Amino acid sequence: MADLKAVAQLAGVSRATAARAFASPELVRPNTREQVLLAARELGFRPNRLGRQMRLQTTQLIGVVVPNLLNPVFAEQFQAMEQAARARGYNLLLATTDYQAERESDVVEELLRQRVDGLVLTVTEARSNRVLQSLAQEDTPFVLAYHQPEDAEYSAVSVDNRAGMALATRHLLEAGHRRIGMVAGSALQSDRARLRYAGYQDAMRAAGLPALPLIEMPAHTQADFAAIEPLLRGPQAPSALLCSNDLLAISLINVLRRNGWSVPHQLSVMGFDGIALGTQMHPTLCSVVQPIAELAHTVIDQLLAQIAGAHPVFHCLPCHIRPGESIRPYEDTSHDPLQ
Repeated sequence: MADLKAVAQLAGVSRATAARAFASPELVRPNTREQVLLAARELGFRPNRLGRQMRLQTTQLIGVVVPNLLNPVFAEQFQAMEQAARARGYNLLLATTDYQAERESDVVEELLRQRVDGLVLTVTEARSNRVLQSLAQEDTPFVLAYHQPEDAEYSAVSVDNRAGMALATRHLLEAGHRRIGMVAGSALQSDRARLRYAGYQDAMRAAGLPALPLIEMPAHTQADFAAIEPLLRGPQAPSALLCSNDLLAISLINVLRRNGWSVPHQLSVMGFDGIALGTQMHPTLCSVVQPIAELAHTVIDQLLAQIAGAHPVFHCLPCHIRPGESIRPYEDTSHDPLQ
């Protein structure tokens, strides 16, 4: 990995000037500062929070990276984290990636330039993630939110996504449904969605039933009726659909109803996240509830412990089913697929 000396040589400046360009950019001429930053990008160099000596100073800032704030699960998480951080004398800086893995490196880089004391990250894919690998090598404190990491070096707080979706599938099986499908974003856009699909498959196999192929939507949180309509025809059409997240489930219910399908009378729909919005719609959304507030407070506690020198740990929080009007027992369902 390139060091500060290599960056200084490539930029044609002294090591002290290169260090100052990162530590006190306002004290360096703009042209010189740009040369140093270009050299750093070319070499893949990121200052280790301006060196270990810089860690003697604290900004009381925590950087937070989430895919977006359009999904209420991340908005609820951020609000709860802000309350927990403020109570401990910290403030949060927020950045979003819109589920673009290539953007994760840029936003993390920018937050580190703001000299945050640590990071809370929800990335697209935690496995073999270069950003996470680099942060771990540099001993930068960070905690993953919602991920179940394979690497013991990564601190994380999550629910068991696989077990949670298996729980949801069993909930529908116990309600009499046998033809159950699952809907998710294109190519299972996140590692959480892949684990949830695996949990659905586990429960279907355990019941001696075939797991249906994943029903892919063009977007992670938005349903497309054209993509699902062919699957609603004929005697093998599903009587219930699981969605990889609540926002997708809400969108699916809306497009089904706009196209003349009754939920839950013709088709039961279930989500995963337990966002508050699901309780304020009609029909109310049945969902797997993640304890978002508890997760957020645990993330902040865990990160501050790591900043103080604690080793990374993984917490797996329990989830549960929130009943809702969007599903009905199969024996009471007027399932009338299009012929």
